[in-house]
Amino acid sequence: MEGSKVEVSVYQKAKKGNYYCGDSYFYTETENEFVCALADGLGSGEFARESSQIVVEIIKNNIHAPIEQIIKECNQKLSGKRGAVLGILKLDFGRKRYSFSSIGNIGVITIPEGGKKKRNIPNAGYLAGQHRKFKVENDNLDRVMNFIMFSDGVSDTELAQRYFLNGKVNEIIATYEYRKGQSKVDDTTLIAIRYSG
Repeated sequence: MEGSKVEVSVYQKAKKGNYYCGDSYFYTETENEFVCALADGLGSGEFARESSQIVVEIIKNNIHAPIEQIIKECNQKLSGKRGAVLGILKLDFGRKRYSFSSIGNIGVITIPEGGKKKRNIPNAGYLAGQHRKFKVENDNLDRVMNFIMFSDGVSDTELAQRYFLNGKVNEIIATYEYRKGQSKVDDTTLIAIRYSG
């Protein structure tokens, strides 16, 4: 995209033996901000996908809303459904700030240029209509910065690899895909994001 500040590369595979991947993701960049969301429906297969798709549709229709409002609406819409865990990241270009929240086992890693990667602890639980406490993290956006979002199909051992510090998001995903091979014990989604302000 012309004038784009954010590069994104994604790896996604369904659990072995499943046609449907229970993970859904969405990202978009506007003139003022970038929004990325990753939802993982509880369990696997078609019903898990239905729940994660509900979350993604709500986010698509509310990209300018605050994260708190988006999560509350997702939670409400999942009442009576299978439920889902969710990670959502927003980059505010004007204010040079980023904010994110993750509920359940969606992880977010922040990597400032030349800096140390920081893995963030998600809020416990999942969205399924019950009142859910959660916090939203906010921090300054460096001039150049990487973000990694991932579902529970990505293991801690994989995340410890040095190639995650690579500045090129396409190379991060290509290396991950090559090393991952065919072993998919769970739905897996890995999103590599690079901001250059």
